[in-house]
Order: sequence, then structure tokens, then C-alpha cells
Amino acid sequence: MSAATPPSSSSPALDTFRDIILWRRKKVSATVVLVSTATWILLQVYQFNFITVASWFIIFILASLFLWGNVLRLLGKEPPNVSDFDISEQTTMEITNTYRIFLEDVLRWMFHVTVDENWFVFARTLVGLLLLSYIGAFFDFLTLVYIGITMVMIVPVIYMKYGDQIQRSGEKVNGEMGRFYEIFDEKVVRQRMSKFVKQEKEKKNV
Repeated sequence: MSAATPPSSSSPALDTFRDIILWRRKKVSATVVLVSTATWILLQVYQFNFITVASWFIIFILASLFLWGNVLRLLGKEPPNVSDFDISEQTTMEITNTYRIFLEDVLRWMFHVTVDENWFVFARTLVGLLLLSYIGAFFDFLTLVYIGITMVMIVPVIYMKYGDQIQRSGEKVNGEMGRFYEIFDEKVVRQRMSKFVKQEKEKKNV
């Protein structure tokens, strides 16, 4: 019996997402940046309510579609038929699989951090989370989401252009961190463990 073939890692939904964050579809990417920036300004700077902004956005879309359809009729053209518009089962399955893979990766990462016998990874993760919580105290949720969207739209493009330099710098940092870990493990952790074992032996002998 042949083994089941694993699902392909590439899908139209993922390809579209990659194209957007890598600015291969410049109009869509620019729209994402402009909409997120306008939303943040309206909600954060001008203190508008989210429901108000969402209502305005929907009104704008409906009015644009209404005007577009009527202009096409005035020009003697047939407006596009959207009665058969639907989301295919394949697209739904691709989106579901994407979230499933993401959740599995998160769970694997959590087990790697907590179960694997590598205290340095655990300590580094805790420091990162504490740093993130400290930074989060200065921003509200909306601002953090906006920063996240902006980073997603900027970082991949920068990495595509300067990936080699970033990779070399990352290797140097990892090398330095590895040496620091070895020194810390040898001079602090092992010495404390040996002292602890020695003290336990002395207590047992007494």
C-alpha cells in the first residue's frame, strides 16, 4: 500500500499572500498599506469609533459598485453577473489547511521550547516574551496590529533585497550567542550544579 502523498505547500491563497507581501501585485499591496494606515489614523488619531469607520467603508464600497453598475448601463454595456459568485470548496480547504499548518507549527514550537532539554532556548524565549510584553505596555492593540501589518509589508521585501547580508550578520550573531552559551554553561551552570551535588553528598554523609 503506497504512502499518502503530503499536501503541496503551495496553493493559490498562499501564492497570493506571497505576491502581496513581496509587492509583486503593487496595486493590492499599496491598497493594503493605505487602508491600514487610513484605518489607524481614523481610529487612533481622530478617535473615531470602529463601527463608524466600518460603516463608512461599507457605504463607500456599495456606492462605488452602484455607480459603476449604472455607468456601465448608461454606456450600453452589461454589468458583470455576480449571481454565481461563490467561494469554491478548494479555496476553503486551502485556507483551512493554512490555519491548520500554522497551528501545528505553533504547537511544535511550544513543545520545542518547553520539552526539549535546551534551557538556553527556553530562557531566550522567555526574555523575548518579556520584552514583547514590555513594548506592548506602551501601545494599544490597534497600534500593535498596525505595526505588525507594516512590518509584514516591509520586512520580506528588505530581506529579498539584502538577504545575503542579513544572513551573514545572523550567522555571526548566532556564533557569538553560541560561544556565550558555552561560557555561561561551563562557568556558571555546571559549577553551581557541582556545588549543589557536593552539598547534597555532604548532607547525606552527615
